[in-house]
Amino acid sequence: MAKINILDSSIYNRIAAGEVVERPASAVKEFIENSLDAGAKHITVRIERGGKDLIYVADDGAGIEKSELPSAFLPHATSKIAKAEDLDAISTLGFRGEALASVGSVANVTLRSRFFESDEAYGICCQGGKIGEALPCALESGTEIAAENLFFNTPVRAKFLKTDKGEESEVSACVARFILGNPSVAFQYFIDGKAALRSFGGGAEEAVAAVYGAAAVSECYQIDAVRHGIRVHGYIGKPHYTKPNRTYQSTFVNGRYVVNNTISSAIMNAYQSYLMKRQYPFYVLFIEIPAEAVDVNVHPNKSDVRFENNQVVYGSIYSIVSAVLDGNAAALDYIVKDEQAAAQSQAPADMPVINAAAPSDKQGAPAAESAGEKKQGGTGQRFDPYEKYPAPPKGAREGFAIRFADSSAVQGASFADSVFAGDREKNEKKEAKTGEDVFSENKKYLEMLDKKAKQEKLILENAVYRGTLFNTYLIYEEGDSAYIIDQHAAHERLIFDKLCRETDERRVVRQPMLLPYVLQTNREEFAFLSENLPTVEAIGFDIEEFGGGSFKISAVPADLRDIDLKGFFAELLSEIGSLKGIRLKEILRDKIAMAACKHAVKGGMLLSDSEKEKLFSMLHGDMGLKCPHGRPVAVKMTKYEIEKLFKRIV
Repeated sequence: MAKINILDSSIYNRIAAGEVVERPASAVKEFIENSLDAGAKHITVRIERGGKDLIYVADDGAGIEKSELPSAFLPHATSKIAKAEDLDAISTLGFRGEALASVGSVANVTLRSRFFESDEAYGICCQGGKIGEALPCALESGTEIAAENLFFNTPVRAKFLKTDKGEESEVSACVARFILGNPSVAFQYFIDGKAALRSFGGGAEEAVAAVYGAAAVSECYQIDAVRHGIRVHGYIGKPHYTKPNRTYQSTFVNGRYVVNNTISSAIMNAYQSYLMKRQYPFYVLFIEIPAEAVDVNVHPNKSDVRFENNQVVYGSIYSIVSAVLDGNAAALDYIVKDEQAAAQSQAPADMPVINAAAPSDKQGAPAAESAGEKKQGGTGQRFDPYEKYPAPPKGAREGFAIRFADSSAVQGASFADSVFAGDREKNEKKEAKTGEDVFSENKKYLEMLDKKAKQEKLILENAVYRGTLFNTYLIYEEGDSAYIIDQHAAHERLIFDKLCRETDERRVVRQPMLLPYVLQTNREEFAFLSENLPTVEAIGFDIEEFGGGSFKISAVPADLRDIDLKGFFAELLSEIGSLKGIRLKEILRDKIAMAACKHAVKGGMLLSDSEKEKLFSMLHGDMGLKCPHGRPVAVKMTKYEIEKLFKRIV
């Protein structure tokens, strides 16, 4: 047995960093969480090269005392937890006590801080896990932390990072979520020295406008409701205001951004009857629930939570959102009036805002107390996690079920055989075959495939035109067989093949647009398209960055000149999260198939004799084709089958 080693801190901190600091965005998240926990009202974030070269976060929070600066970089060190019971009601964000130790072990970190009760500021450095001495420095207030050369001593992790644009997008999404989740805090965000995002701490409406634009606010309902002790407030998009992917959805539970299946299922099911395929709702929602009824310590990155009773949470959110969308009478109590919204935005950040028109329960009891209130006296309704509530609609899931494939099913038989010595001789005999034998076997196999393909084709060489049915189907006769050709399917397939050949040969003709089309995107969409611009241009688009997170399209493929640009790019952007990049072949095939269908002759269209002859000659007698949607071009009926229909043959 190998000797058991007690790992050095420089080693186990790097191992911990692999879980805590996956990429630059992870470090940004940890730094900002510490700033918010310190009571900061102004936070500045700067990154260079997507955070690979520099991550800088400055705040005006309470600061750190000189004597505690070295302890900040030690593992399992935190000011947020003192005893085990604190884990039962966590109200802070960065409570793990591993962040600074992990980042400091894989980067060169400089921390400067001035404690709010002190007249002096002190700084300390941690390079690759080696902690320096706390020395005096110049700093007006708060804390500044800079992490440089992330993963400089772990090249394996650095190798698997995304491109600079890709990592920049991850950091931007992270900062945007903090702006949305902390509307009373002012943020400044700079990318390579240029201002990218800015909020002024003026409230939720301003935060949504800063991230998504002012137009998004006007397309949303602002809601504030309390049900079963759970407060739900924020913005949900109107039924017509849909997005092509889920990057426009943000949920915050007790101020923490989460991706939770119970919440997302409740919202999606409430929207279900209003959404078309591949369309997703827009929402920025805050869920406030008593701390003792939610466990935030269930995910390594704290990106999910576990509720004491999923059914109550699901039912509360579903009933509120569906009431607003359906326009029920209860919606009048849930939707925030303009004057109420103005009062909320002007209210102090630390003052809990309770909806004055909060609904009462079915028994006529007073409205539930806000999630910020403690369970101490009072006449307000208290949260009962085991209160009976109607089951969620069919299809809703309460949790995740991760299943792993049976490992035995993926083990190849050839590998197992090679383990046994008895099979080595067999393998050696196979390897002794000459190259000539191998090629002869391949040749026979290819000939067999070719023969099979020819048998499957219905080739007409001496067919005679006999007439038309319903101005849609052309009838041809050859020998003892009749062929009925769908003129639309046949023409559609011919156009499709022609466009595919031109695309494969890159003979794409571009059609300039009289007025360029401007495509507005969010941070994730912008990064996705930026990385895949060469692919989009190869399709035949003239597209370029236009500033402000948008793109300008000046030309489209000539063969797709009637394309719906909004729909095309909406479908393209729906691939975010499921693909590493745009698959040109698949996108082109769908779009070319649509174009072929649109330009082909239609069923019921009367063709001239010359047009019928031209269409048949273009098929080259191949009746085994199918249209791009899978429908057959032609149907064969033999004389035997026809005579059997007329009972000439029994």
